[in-house]
Amino acid sequence: MVHVPTRGTLPARVGPQIRTMPEYGPSKMSRQSYTDPVQYELEREHVLNKHWLLGGRSEDFPNPGDWITFEGHGETIVITRQPDGGVAAFHNVCQHRGPAIVGELKGCRARRFTCPYHGWVYDTTGKLVGVPEREDFSEEHLRDVRAPKVAADEWGGFVWINLLGDKAPSLEEGLGADLMADLGAFGMDGMTVYEVVEWDVPVSYKAIVDGFNEIYHVTELHHSPPEFTKACRKAAFHISGDNYMCFVPRPQHLDKWDENFDHHKWAICHYVVFPNTVFNCNPEHIQVFNPIPLGVDRTRFLCWQLIYPGDMADPEYAEYFARMSEHWMTLKGVVGEDIAIYEQLKRTKQSSGYREHILSDHECKIHRYHETIALKIRGKNWDDVK
Repeated sequence: MVHVPTRGTLPARVGPQIRTMPEYGPSKMSRQSYTDPVQYELEREHVLNKHWLLGGRSEDFPNPGDWITFEGHGETIVITRQPDGGVAAFHNVCQHRGPAIVGELKGCRARRFTCPYHGWVYDTTGKLVGVPEREDFSEEHLRDVRAPKVAADEWGGFVWINLLGDKAPSLEEGLGADLMADLGAFGMDGMTVYEVVEWDVPVSYKAIVDGFNEIYHVTELHHSPPEFTKACRKAAFHISGDNYMCFVPRPQHLDKWDENFDHHKWAICHYVVFPNTVFNCNPEHIQVFNPIPLGVDRTRFLCWQLIYPGDMADPEYAEYFARMSEHWMTLKGVVGEDIAIYEQLKRTKQSSGYREHILSDHECKIHRYHETIALKIRGKNWDDVK
């Protein structure tokens, strides 16, 4: 048997008694957020460096001394498993002359890390513990030296990082209790990685997030059948702090679209964690989309496929595994269609004919997402403008 997610006592998200659209309305939005290098640098400072980012999958570094690295938006971070089972993270920058301390992207059972340039030694939390020919340095200059700390925590089977270090809000505050409860019903910490696919795409990371912030495109781009388009018209959009939830009733279950609708069992549940993590939850498996910015218009796009573990000798699980595998192959084709659109955006991103976006009522999450980024750059939150 595999885990069956269900709404249980969680709030209803879909149904005729639920307000399914925020009061936002159609709007227009400048192209600048995709193409302006100045804004990108401001986002690095005020958004990407101050909010919780997906750092990797916990199962990739299970033992003390194991580590993985995060590389994105000009930052390189080492994330390590500690002896007590917890995690620590630090900037992968030697404080002597600036090279990366750790060259490998991942590794096992390290006790310390040695900079390959001059041999400065750091422990697995980033603290400086060894300096060759230390007598030639000032003790005052070396006192309490460490690679700058990065906050790290785990939830949902993933490790998350925040570059604010000790000043970071808790991960629970960043994700929000509402989203953690709803997404948590899928039990991701008990799931396993089936496959990870990676693309290098020539567009802003926000263009990719925006592609998951609306379902208007599925009819034309993905050739969805009329019954799915009809179901999309019944979708519910919910704002949860900086984050978003969207629930699309599966067409075969539209007859259950009533006050007892169990969105975990009978809908596609979609969650966007600000600023750049997307969870696409089918009842039996999950895709995690993570566009990691490399520049103003270049993104490393990771996609995890998560499944529930089981015994292939069990006929019921073997049937589940085969069904999931077939669905995943279809979904990879769907993501490939998204990638093709990014290539079309590459052709137009410098065009004088590309000035603004004209957004529909059902694309409200896109404008809200970019307004949230604009607020963060100004040092504000939505509570400040109410």
